[in-house]
Amino acid sequence: GFLEDGILVRDVSRTRRRYLCSWTFPWDVIAVLPTELLCLLPGVPRVPGVPAARANRCLRLPRLFEAFDRCETRTGWPNVFRVAKLMLYLLLGIHWHGCLYFALSARLGLGVDPWVCPSSTRPVRRYLHSFYFSTLVLATVGDTPAPQREEEFLFVTAGFLLAVLGFATITGNISNVIVNLSAADTAFYPDAGPVRRYLRARGVGGWLAGRVVRWHQHLRTQRKLPAEQDVLQHLPRGLRAEVAASVHLDALRRVGLFRSWEHGVLRQLVLRLRPQVFGPGEFVCRRGDVGREMYFIREGRLAVVAEDGVTQLAVLGEGLYFGEISLINIKGNTAGNRRTANILSIGYSDLFCLGKEDLAEVLAEFPCARAAMEAKGRELLLRMGRLDTRAEAAAVAAEAEVEWRLRGLEEALEGLQTRAARLLAQLEASALRMARRVQRLEERL
Repeated sequence: GFLEDGILVRDVSRTRRRYLCSWTFPWDVIAVLPTELLCLLPGVPRVPGVPAARANRCLRLPRLFEAFDRCETRTGWPNVFRVAKLMLYLLLGIHWHGCLYFALSARLGLGVDPWVCPSSTRPVRRYLHSFYFSTLVLATVGDTPAPQREEEFLFVTAGFLLAVLGFATITGNISNVIVNLSAADTAFYPDAGPVRRYLRARGVGGWLAGRVVRWHQHLRTQRKLPAEQDVLQHLPRGLRAEVAASVHLDALRRVGLFRSWEHGVLRQLVLRLRPQVFGPGEFVCRRGDVGREMYFIREGRLAVVAEDGVTQLAVLGEGLYFGEISLINIKGNTAGNRRTANILSIGYSDLFCLGKEDLAEVLAEFPCARAAMEAKGRELLLRMGRLDTRAEAAAVAAEAEVEWRLRGLEEALEGLQTRAARLLAQLEASALRMARRVQRLEERL
């Protein structure tokens, strides 16, 4: 299957079309080609089991790592899986080292001295001896026959160095790796355990607990961090803005409202946004609720549904925004600060949330954006029949009257300030004349 809106699609025909059009398909075809049949062509030396002819099998490594990553994010025992994966790497390293040991023994001659592999007729015996020898060398046990030739000395020395630098270090830090990985997951992703225990203690059914678990699994598999504000809170504001901009700026530019804004403004705006993830069938907002945030769609699709919660009136996609009507004081809006529509998440939707106070700060700094939002909101209200044109005209007239009165008050205030300044000047002049007269009288006395 594959993910669409965060939901696993299991339809075979759609999966087939998607796979055949992906870049992994040609690599998978090359990886399974029987290239060892090239040894049957004339002119090619017929060496049994030529490793170079099977080098295309190494192209499976990306698929193997992808399978490991998916298993690690979905298994209930991630620590056990990591230990098992590490043991697999150790066994594979010993196997490759054993193959090199057998190749060197075959070149020097099987059974010519105690160090090389004995010349047994059973291939299983040869493999087990090579694997045992490599285990002793790479485990730094060293209980092996003494080398006799220069090639044997070099091979044993290289094996010991590889063991000291690689295998011994990995094996000695298994516990630290597991602890660090678990601590990183705890720091970045919320733990579903407390919520599940709370629901179990309250006697809530397993359906709701399953939704909670699937939501946490989606965060981990898609590498979405809802607690990034807590992670970045200790950074200074400038560095926090740089980090947030490097992560979210490209997604923020896809929002139609922000495409014409300059880079510095977006860097400051990104600090006010809070990422939120909504699951399938979850309402982002309901009609009639008090609006305290507006949302920008980063990924996913959302549906504007009717009162029955099923009929879709419209579908909102990436780059759109909604919820601004209840936050902006549009004249003639009969709904006030209430939500005017039901917004339902179709799949897993990744949104940016902007609070009412933060939105007021942004719109105060950018009046063009406020005008664009008000125009869109007025158009939507007219379409839904929630805009009272008489009330809008009355509000505009009242606002004009208030502005006229304010201008009159400002002019009256300016006149009073002028008269007060004149009286102050006259008072200062009278005080100066009085001081001079007193000074003359004192000189006469």
